[in-house]
Formats: sequence, C-alpha cells, structure tokens
Amino acid sequence: MTRQNFQRSHLETLTSHLGISCPPVQVILGPRQVGKTTAILKYLKEWKGPSFYHTADQISPPDALWLERQWQEARKGLLAGSRGLLVFDEVQKIPHWSEIIKKCFDEDRRKKFSLCVVLLGSSSLLVQRGLTESLAGRFEMVHFPHWSFEECRRCFGISFDEYVFYGGYPGAWQILLGSNRDEERWSAYVRDALIETVLNKDILLLTPVTKPALFRQVFYLSCMHPAEIFSLNKMLGQLQDAGNASTIASYLKLLDAAMLLKPLERYSGSRLRQKVSSPKLILLNNALINASSQRKFEETQKDSILWGRLVENAVGASLINNNVGKSVEISYWRE
Repeated sequence: MTRQNFQRSHLETLTSHLGISCPPVQVILGPRQVGKTTAILKYLKEWKGPSFYHTADQISPPDALWLERQWQEARKGLLAGSRGLLVFDEVQKIPHWSEIIKKCFDEDRRKKFSLCVVLLGSSSLLVQRGLTESLAGRFEMVHFPHWSFEECRRCFGISFDEYVFYGGYPGAWQILLGSNRDEERWSAYVRDALIETVLNKDILLLTPVTKPALFRQVFYLSCMHPAEIFSLNKMLGQLQDAGNASTIASYLKLLDAAMLLKPLERYSGSRLRQKVSSPKLILLNNALINASSQRKFEETQKDSILWGRLVENAVGASLINNNVGKSVEISYWRE
C-alpha cells in the first residue's frame, strides 16, 4: 500500500461533524507532517457536491481580502439544493484570518448559504491562537495526531522494533525506505524539516521566548530522557544559562502546545499534589528522540535500558495520541 492510497480513520470524525445542518467551522489540527493536506485532498475527491480548495502556501502569502474573495467565489459556485465544501489550507499564513472567517461564517448563517468550511494549518500554535481570539463557539476540532504503529505497519510494512526506533512520520519513512535505510539521511530530514521547522517557525518566531538558546536546550535535553521522571530542578542543573523552574515549566508547555512532547503529571487523588509533582517527559513521536542523537538502530537495540525507555515512551505516546481531544486525562503512576 502506498501513502497516497492510505486513508487515516480520523476523517470519519469530519464526516460525522458535517452530517448535521449548518455545521460549525471544522478545524483539522495536528502536528506537522502527519498527512493533513494529503487526507483532505483525497476527501475532496470523494465529496458529493461542489468543492473548493485554496492554500495560502504561496511565494507571497495572500492577505485577508484574498480569503474573503475566495469565500465569495465559493458561494457563487453553489448549486441549487447542494452543499458545498470550502477548504483553506495553511490558513495561519493569512493576516487576521480568524476575523475574516468569523465575518464570512456569520454571513453564511444569516443568508442561508449551504457551505461547509474546513481549515487546516501547519502551525498548531498559530491556529489555536486564532481560534481562541475570534472563533469562540463557531468551530469544532478534528484531531490528526502522530501516526500509530498499526497505521505505519499497514502503510509501510514495518516491524514494531522499527517503529520504536524510527517513529511514525510518514515522510521520514518514505525517505528511509527509499534510500536503502540511509539512517543519516533519515535523521537529517527529521531534524531539519520537522524539529527545526517547529522550533524556529512555529515557536521562536511567533512566541515571546526570553531565552531562545535555553528553550532549545530544554527540548533536546527532553529527547535525551524519554519516559523519565525529570524534576525541573534536576533539569536546571543540566542546562547552561538556566533561569528558574517556572521558566522551564513554561517552555515545556510551549513544546506541548506544538505537539512535540507531553510532560505528564503524577497521578494522585489530590489535585494540589499532582500539580507540584515532577513531570514524566513523553516525546509524542520516537523519531524526535533518535534523530537528535548519533545512535544507530542496531546498536540501540543492544542497550537494554535505553531500549526499554524507548518502548515505554512509544507506549506513552500512543496513549496520549489516541486520546487527544477526548475527555481522558493521562497521568503516570510511579509505584
């Protein structure tokens, strides 16, 4: 099975959401490079009715007037008695996009236009910010998490051990399998196209971070300690130019919002004790861990302690990714 033919099950949620009359704006949210655009393009081909796809991923990003103009053209393209599907990809690149979406969406409801709207964005931080600023009460989430082992096995024919080491980025798997297992090329792709893009474009360029070098250290130190209970004070002792524990905690929250890692809290019957516990650091894709090091697949398997951490991290990431968007809270239990 090729990646182009593989269909993730998460778009079944989109079909369910669009099954009602006058559905809210649908927001497909997930980390970079998990196939959001590929999935929606396939979905558009199967849509029964007029469909319109526009992307803001252009040499010169379009402005808000462009977005409104495309919306108006979609209204003109609606057929009598039919429902249209309007998709905007990379919406976070359009200045003031959330205000225009709100304006046009409200106009559609007043004028009875049967236009279903879906938004996608590669920067989860920017998309989430726009939703909370202008679109409160007007949107639903369709979560697109990191790929599971079962999805990677069905699409690429890999083993569980391979998933534990190489993780679940489909683009990285295509490079690895197409280059005769060139691990250096694989790790360079994950670092440059995934890790550095998220750290630089999605976080550091868009969010006030007082100590960018320290922020990067926090991420890479987390990659060195997957599935470990790591107190913030212990982390401070291993960082250069460290600030204080609250600074480190805020950086971990940013990495969580960017869908790179999850600092799990210890389970306790007392909410107060849970909040002050040392976090257990779970990287949400094992590729982030091993692409950040110089380790090879075969030598890593021989290190039983490290391999155990990788397996535990993969299990923790699976629990988190499979329950994103649900009313489920994931914690760790030390004893």
